[in-house]
Amino acid sequence: MAESQGSSEKMTAKHKKRDPNLLAFTGAAALLALTAGFAISAFNSHRKKSKKKDLPGSTVRLNLLASEILKLADRIIAKSKKVHDTVASIPLDKVTYANVIAPLTDLEAQQFPLIQSCVFPKLVSTLEDVRKASAEAERRIDAHISTCSKREDLYRVVKALSVKGEWMNPEAKHYVKCLVTDFERNGLNLTVTKREEAQRLRAQIDELSLCYVRNLNDDSSYLLFSEAELVGLPPEYLKSLDKAENGKYKVTMKSHHVVVLLELCKIGMTRRIVATAYGKRCGEVNLSVLEHLVELRHKYARLFGYSNYADYAVDLRMAKTSSKVFEFLEDISANLTDLATRELTVLKDLKKKEEGELPFGIEDLLYYVKRVEEKQFDLDFVALRQFFPVDLVLSGIFKILQDLFGLRFQEIADAEVWHGDVSVFSVFDLSSNELLGFFYLDLYKRDGKYGHTCVVALQNGALSCNGARQIPVALLISQLQNGVGGHPCLLRFSEVVSLFHEFGHVVQHICNRASFARFSGLRVDPDLVEIPSLVLENWCYESFSLKLISGFHQDITKPIKDEICRSLKRWKYFFSALKLKQEILYCLFDQIIHSADNVDIVELFKHLHPKVMLGLPMLDGANPASCFPRSAIGYEAACYSRIWSEVFAADIFTSKFRDDLLNHNVGMQFRDKVLAPGGAKEPIEILSDFLGREPSIQAFVDSRAEYGL
Repeated sequence: MAESQGSSEKMTAKHKKRDPNLLAFTGAAALLALTAGFAISAFNSHRKKSKKKDLPGSTVRLNLLASEILKLADRIIAKSKKVHDTVASIPLDKVTYANVIAPLTDLEAQQFPLIQSCVFPKLVSTLEDVRKASAEAERRIDAHISTCSKREDLYRVVKALSVKGEWMNPEAKHYVKCLVTDFERNGLNLTVTKREEAQRLRAQIDELSLCYVRNLNDDSSYLLFSEAELVGLPPEYLKSLDKAENGKYKVTMKSHHVVVLLELCKIGMTRRIVATAYGKRCGEVNLSVLEHLVELRHKYARLFGYSNYADYAVDLRMAKTSSKVFEFLEDISANLTDLATRELTVLKDLKKKEEGELPFGIEDLLYYVKRVEEKQFDLDFVALRQFFPVDLVLSGIFKILQDLFGLRFQEIADAEVWHGDVSVFSVFDLSSNELLGFFYLDLYKRDGKYGHTCVVALQNGALSCNGARQIPVALLISQLQNGVGGHPCLLRFSEVVSLFHEFGHVVQHICNRASFARFSGLRVDPDLVEIPSLVLENWCYESFSLKLISGFHQDITKPIKDEICRSLKRWKYFFSALKLKQEILYCLFDQIIHSADNVDIVELFKHLHPKVMLGLPMLDGANPASCFPRSAIGYEAACYSRIWSEVFAADIFTSKFRDDLLNHNVGMQFRDKVLAPGGAKEPIEILSDFLGREPSIQAFVDSRAEYGL
């Protein structure tokens, strides 16, 4: 526990009890799956009550009472303090791997699942007192971890070992290096004066970040419009709006109101007024907060020897330097300019036909993209749901993961769970029948449950001192709407994509073979962690796999039609260049303000906007910097990371999987070279080893050009 662990880790997912009479295969793929020997238990929603089974090798504790959670948290802290005190007391001339590193790695491996046992109930428990106790336990544990990461006596011992030159294998050497880095990024190699200054700055930065987000969350501004000014919006949208005394509709500046309006409202002036007001939220107050935040971040980074905060933030990521990030973003932007120009021309021409000579503005982007989409695609996403019953989608996913990565999934009947909707699966190696890990599926909405889709690591894989491997355990959480009245749960296509994505994280967690819990599962470079899941999303857009996961809910032998498959593939890339340009705009802004001093934030956005967005100016009076929380908290100087992951995922899919979607040999190489190392190797080394070369942006650019206008 000498490192700073995230209590809840990463997240994803979806599922529900299956119809016990439903085959666990898609309609068109049922015979294929059977002949391939694909085995997965069908759900039985009326199981007999019996003694609940434990998961062999799992030390995760379920269904703890509120008092038990707090007692366990206190025991975790006490045991951790005891081990850290022992290690810290070792004389510097007596340090060895066995008496310094081994106790810390063993402690981490043993305590991680116990920590998660305290923390994950706040996400899933139906009991309010348990959720509160879980949150309190997390607070106590996080405070203890923070204290450990600042212990100078512990740092001196670990540092002494690192310079001693004792032989260690590459992964152990990397582990020690990471420990030293953790301590030093907490200021333990600074003078006392500088360390105190760093702590003071950190506290100010954290408070300002929260203040920025609080201001946005507390914003209650709204605009009033008559029904005539909201033409094009569906009746259910209008019904969701409150009304003022004069009968006009209140449109709040919350994203769920604004995005729908900008997509569907036919009145250009309404769109412009709403887009401008949305871009003005928390104007002067948050602008001042962000300016102060950036100033403090630069000061903080310079205490650690960096010239600016961006270099500090990117140093430990795959990108390594801020200049590399700039090069990457500008390269992508330049390569998309021709396609984005063609896209914008189509939108301008359509606006001219509908609204005359009024100039095209950024507020028109969503509306006219939607209009072109309606003209070019015969995609009824509401009707499409009927072809994605959740059980069928899950079975198709299991089939794909089995054939690609050599995995076998088996549901565990009567395992202990925290809710009747939750299912548990074992994952085995298909050829050796070795147990690789477990995962829980908690897919359906309920009161008190965490409101997003995510994957949580409950137990990380690790090698113990006697050579035995700890079994990874994961939890996939989703927010699906459960079927009612005997009807199956039908997934929106976006939920199908999300489910594939999250199963990418499950497989990433289960297939990891790192020796240390620190490098296991999802604890990898944040520039790398999303890549496997983004690779897997591609199967949602290929005809072969779409037919494998689909079947009409009343007759599962009827998958979606070929023309729908082709339309979904085109739809994925539809106007993607313009959309990506807009995202690059914000990423460049984020990187620039964290790379230079005394930047005029308002003028910077005014300058960047037309430059990146092909001449489209920023809306008069809008101030995007005041309502861009990613740059204020969580992704500061790292907003580029999502595009980075998407680009290199496209390279992997195109060069290795696209021409043979179930190529087992390539899938096993991906499992062994990309998933297995986890955080134990440098990300660029991992990707280059799999690709046989350094990753490239070309496949990403070409895919947009291939399916673009």
